Amino acid sequence: QVQLVESGGGLVQAGDSLRLSCAASRRTFSDRAMGWFRQAPGKEREFVAAINWSGRNTYYIDSVKGRFTISRDSAKNTMYLQINSLKPEDTAVYYCAAASGGGRSALEATYEYWGQGIQVTVSS
Repeated sequence: QVQLVESGGGLVQAGDSLRLSCAASRRTFSDRAMGWFRQAPGKEREFVAAINWSGRNTYYIDSVKGRFTISRDSAKNTMYLQINSLKPEDTAVYYCAAASGGGRSALEATYEYWGQGIQVTVSS
């Protein structure tokens, strides 16, 4: 069992930056691809970014390219999402997830473990 705990969310103003963290409970984190998803009020959860097991390959949805950066530190069993130039439309609950394999993926079905989610609210 892998437990994932997100941190770093909160209430910010448009244009601000945040860094979300996702701490994994076990060493097996290093063998798995990881991803970030988000769910805005009244909307379905959507893929945001993914990183493969080594950290060398990343993937983003178009709406966050250039503003979001996903990274991981295997020594700390932690994944990060740096969010710059926040917009009100970024307001959502952000979830981190660990895939069953090592390749990056945008598909929810490929993710085996999920965090509880953390709120990010961007005021205009």
